[in-house]
Amino acid sequence: MVRSLYTAYTGMYNEQTRLDIISNNIANAATSGYKQESVTSQAFEKMLAIKIRDGSDAYIDRPIGKMSLGVKVGEVFTDYGQGSLRETSGTYDLALTGEGFFQLRVLAKDGSSSIKYTRDGNFTMTNEGFIVDYRGNHLQGQSGDLQVDPTSTNVVVDKQGYVRVDGNIVDRIALVDFEDYDYLKKSGDNEYTTVNGATPKVATAGIEQGYLEQSNVNVVSEMVDMITITRAYEANQRVIRSVDTMLENAANQIGRV
Repeated sequence: MVRSLYTAYTGMYNEQTRLDIISNNIANAATSGYKQESVTSQAFEKMLAIKIRDGSDAYIDRPIGKMSLGVKVGEVFTDYGQGSLRETSGTYDLALTGEGFFQLRVLAKDGSSSIKYTRDGNFTMTNEGFIVDYRGNHLQGQSGDLQVDPTSTNVVVDKQGYVRVDGNIVDRIALVDFEDYDYLKKSGDNEYTTVNGATPKVATAGIEQGYLEQSNVNVVSEMVDMITITRAYEANQRVIRSVDTMLENAANQIGRV
């Protein structure tokens, strides 16, 4: 009976984790380039139940079957599916169509820099002509930090990523893709980093200037899942209350007999 408390607890913990992930998806439904996360559930390893000291079976310990110890969070994974495009007409709003990522040079507090990856193409130009994201991270071109003439009003980015200023090519946006996205991990601020084993490859994505890629979160589907999770959480709560009542009766009433 006490084991059922732990089984119900694992169910509540699992549903709470799923709820946190869905809440984060909904909160980022309007974030450009955001990719939704999902989670799988799996059972704990089953435990062998054994009948012991049973006089009807000559007091021989015998296995009587398997018993599950509850549920646990399996894998949290990201859906990298294409999001829809929203037209903004912004010169430095860039949307990716297909597989690939923008590269950003991100500065750390100690002054060091590293390359991170994003699908968020909401960029602006600094006074020096550098193309940066909202946190000031530099978009990378093939020659390094992408820079254009800040006095020019004729900046064009074509589908292949070539950047033209007044008709002259100044650089090409450096896109990258990976053989296996399992070697990417989210690092916050809608960015990704690689882990050991990541294998880069040539990106096939095209670039649409004046557009932003929307998140691929289906808000209606997420809300339906949230309702289902809430009901499952409440069901596990009822199990705990029922077991608690039975334990209380066993201790306070049956014990008096």
